[in-house]
Amino acid sequence: MLNIAVLISGNGTNLQALIDAQESGKLTSGKITLVISSRKDAYGLTRARKHGIKTEVVEKKTCIDEEEFNNLILTKLLENNIDIVVLAGFLSILGQEVIWEFDKRIINIHPSLIPSFCGPGLYGLKVHEEALKKGVKITGATVHYVNEIPDGGEIIMQKAVKVLEGDTPETLQKRVMEEAEWIILPQAVELICTEYSRKDKRMEIKTLAEILKTNSYLGRGIVIGISPDSKHGIIAYFIMGRSLNSRNRIFVEDNEGIRTQAHDPTKMTDPSLIIYSPVKVLGNNTIVTNGDQTDTIYDYMKNGKTFEEALNTRTFEPDKPNFTPRISGILNRSEKSYKLSILKSCGGNPKSTQRFYFNYHNPLPGQGHFIHTYEKDGAPLPSFEGEPIAVLVHNDIDVFTCEIWDSLNFENKVSLFVRYIDLSSGKYITRIVNKNV
Repeated sequence: MLNIAVLISGNGTNLQALIDAQESGKLTSGKITLVISSRKDAYGLTRARKHGIKTEVVEKKTCIDEEEFNNLILTKLLENNIDIVVLAGFLSILGQEVIWEFDKRIINIHPSLIPSFCGPGLYGLKVHEEALKKGVKITGATVHYVNEIPDGGEIIMQKAVKVLEGDTPETLQKRVMEEAEWIILPQAVELICTEYSRKDKRMEIKTLAEILKTNSYLGRGIVIGISPDSKHGIIAYFIMGRSLNSRNRIFVEDNEGIRTQAHDPTKMTDPSLIIYSPVKVLGNNTIVTNGDQTDTIYDYMKNGKTFEEALNTRTFEPDKPNFTPRISGILNRSEKSYKLSILKSCGGNPKSTQRFYFNYHNPLPGQGHFIHTYEKDGAPLPSFEGEPIAVLVHNDIDVFTCEIWDSLNFENKVSLFVRYIDLSSGKYITRIVNKNV
């Protein structure tokens, strides 16, 4: 069942209509699990609590600016695993980041037949005052998708209501609620939940835990993304190993980056492809790779060339028969963008290299992309296929670090590096976990 969040600012009559529909069995494809109010004294919060629904308050006046207000809302939606967002008398305009994150999953109820009496400044009684001023004989309510234009999204459902002789804004508002809003809003929510549930499951964003726990050997893995509050760029890199030589490693800090080194130097049999610097920092760029191509990227970019130009000089690793892919990533904090790449053998041919580059501009808050060297364990090991996998990331570095480390196969995991980089200042915090301690 889908999780529904209802955003309110006042009395919560439309929220009550949704609660009634849920309890009467008219809303079955989703469940209201969160109510967010932009006012701490909104009576809608009391309605929610009476029915055991979690509540949150995000007041604009306590935020520094619109960006912080919207980031707080987005964070609460993501942290509560919300699928569908319903605006029910919510008097603030949602920011672009929230709308993009929940594209075609945010709906609003408006008390008129859009395109009449809608847009900025027209809400609540003001809508009915305008309708009476214009002398219309028919008004009503509209449920529509939310986009960047106030009341400008695609219409989902409408219902007409007669305007009667002697109507006041208050009497007309009451009739529109009773004869239209409270009827079509639950119907539209049920419709949207049903349609969303039918979407291809492959399009759903997974958690890293879901992926890691079902695969005993991924080799090396890189995750890059943006935190739900949009404040941090996130990089994670882990290594796994099957041989004693590969498992005999730890991560250690090295200037602003890290390097691998032998846990027990007396047991290191072959340092090639094992000892390297996975992470280096060059200005606003943080580079992460599974091999010495970190140095190649660093040197090329230091000389004014690009991430792609550097990797065009490299191929996969020469470790026949696996021909381990080289995976690389780069996060540019000033541009709030990142790239991932994989270089791999074409059909196991040692003379044929496939180079894939993936660019992420204006990435969605709360989302990252995960690429790894091997699809699964095997002999030889099959290379990663397809595009990097969209995954959920967290605001809390320790939560995210634990999610990854605890989900990696116990026998094969070796080391993990996680870094959260402040996108404004460039300051960062790092976590390193080594199995060999």
